[in-house]
Amino acid sequence: MNNKIRSGAMLMLLWVLVLSACSGTVTPGNSAGGDGAPGMTDSKGNAQPEAGGIITYGYSSPFQGLFEPAFYEGDDDLYALEFTTESMFAVKDDLTTVPNIATWQESEDHRTFTFKIKPGVRWHNGDELTVEDWKFAFEVIASPDYSGPRYYSVEMIQGVEAYHTGKATTISGLTVIDPYTLRITVTSARVNTIDNLWSYPMNKKYYTGIPVKEMEDSSQMRVNPIGIGPFMITSIKPGEYVEMKRFDDYYKGKPLLDGVLYKVFDDKQIVELFKQGAIDMEDAPRDAYEQLKNLENVNLLQTPELSYEYIGFKFGSWDNKEEIIKMDNPKFADKRLRQAMYYSLDRASLIKNYSYGLGKLVETPIPGTSWAKIPDDQINQYPYNPAKAKDLLNEAGYIDTNKDGLREDPKGNPFVINYDGMIGSAMAESRTEAILQNWREVGLDVRLNGGNLKELNPFYDAVENDDPTVELFNGVWGLASDPDPSGLWRKDDPWNYPRWSSERNEELIRAGVNMKSFDKEYRKQVYYDWQKYINEEVPMIFVAERESIIPVNKRLQGVHVNSMSTIIEPAKWWIKDVD
Repeated sequence: MNNKIRSGAMLMLLWVLVLSACSGTVTPGNSAGGDGAPGMTDSKGNAQPEAGGIITYGYSSPFQGLFEPAFYEGDDDLYALEFTTESMFAVKDDLTTVPNIATWQESEDHRTFTFKIKPGVRWHNGDELTVEDWKFAFEVIASPDYSGPRYYSVEMIQGVEAYHTGKATTISGLTVIDPYTLRITVTSARVNTIDNLWSYPMNKKYYTGIPVKEMEDSSQMRVNPIGIGPFMITSIKPGEYVEMKRFDDYYKGKPLLDGVLYKVFDDKQIVELFKQGAIDMEDAPRDAYEQLKNLENVNLLQTPELSYEYIGFKFGSWDNKEEIIKMDNPKFADKRLRQAMYYSLDRASLIKNYSYGLGKLVETPIPGTSWAKIPDDQINQYPYNPAKAKDLLNEAGYIDTNKDGLREDPKGNPFVINYDGMIGSAMAESRTEAILQNWREVGLDVRLNGGNLKELNPFYDAVENDDPTVELFNGVWGLASDPDPSGLWRKDDPWNYPRWSSERNEELIRAGVNMKSFDKEYRKQVYYDWQKYINEEVPMIFVAERESIIPVNKRLQGVHVNSMSTIIEPAKWWIKDVD
């Protein structure tokens, strides 16, 4: 699940949801790498890669420090992991999944997959990667003591449920044939098994003796993490920086850079820091767009994000014992209230006035460029329409009985809604005020919870732990290459932060991955039906599909970005001098 809300204004976890088919683009006149440069050139005068040097990759908030793919939560840690770890599979610019370290053969019944990994791939501590490390990662995630959110990526494996519930001591669907061959049997045929299957190994030897429940706090994860990627971590100052050096035994060849410094900076200073050359690259906030695009030493890349911004209603809470959502908050039970709040929000103005136009309206959880996106004329567009919002509220019984300009609930009681958002861009406060004002104009008393926007970590602690004061919250989900909404939308998904589901929702999600879904037209219709249902029920307000801006110092060459990632093949990045 490519989730994105823990990053400035989003939790971006990257692995399972929707095709948004655009590769990275740059603004006219700019390219990743700049104009030719002095130094080595080819026969056409193009600068050639040169080894050496250290670059600085910036981030805007203190990171958590969960440097293990199976455990990280947001792109605060993800950016470091993209330099140090690597997946068994790769995702191309067109968002198709292809072999990387592992190749595979699929049985005729689509239930058995035989994977072969490349020999000679080394961990940063010198151990050779074997399929035991991949198998170990499955076992960790399937463990009853695993506290992370990626169970969805192993649950399809035969025997995982018995292992997860303590009824079995091994996972029957995992068979090691030899150190480089792993056979995986799944419970049923699913069209997107490879897209959803967990694809990052964990070094089994390195974690020997560490119980799963203690891994999050272990030195193996927080102090001396290792991976198989092109750079290895040498030093961590918690929440401030991560120092990495080139991993000379990287299986694709020695990286060109000597190292990478991943460092936290104040985004309010980002323009000056890029101007000074203190940062070489960062996923920048929108409020810096106008100034960054005018810096002479910066190439400003732009790419559609595989994500959507939303405002979620809290319908209930997560039951840790049963590992399922409980829809025990009736406040938003009437969908006419939810629809009215949708109509009363001027989303187009939010994009124009507070995001520099970097985004477009969206009405469903599937991006507009996906093959599974329903045509706009088949769903409600929820245009800004305060009059319709007022009609719906009146119809639902939310009336201003005491004539103070604010509506009471259908029982005549004061009706106040708490809204939570995050400190982020310079416009965060004014944008929030505009949102609250939209609702106040139709008579809804929506107030900023606690009177202030929250810092990133306290915000997500409150949302994830279902703080009872959290009723309405602003977030962004980052997605992946397949339209299966599993991981975010089912009743047993921890990342289902609104805590909403229904029998119809569960039925459609299952239908989208069953045997019939190997017929793409059938699968498309399932997702059309699902989007119609979500569009009518409004379990959340979809605000916009977003666009990233990525400033890159012109001295940094070889950078390529797309809607999946801004850190692609960093082993090929290199430095040149720019006058």
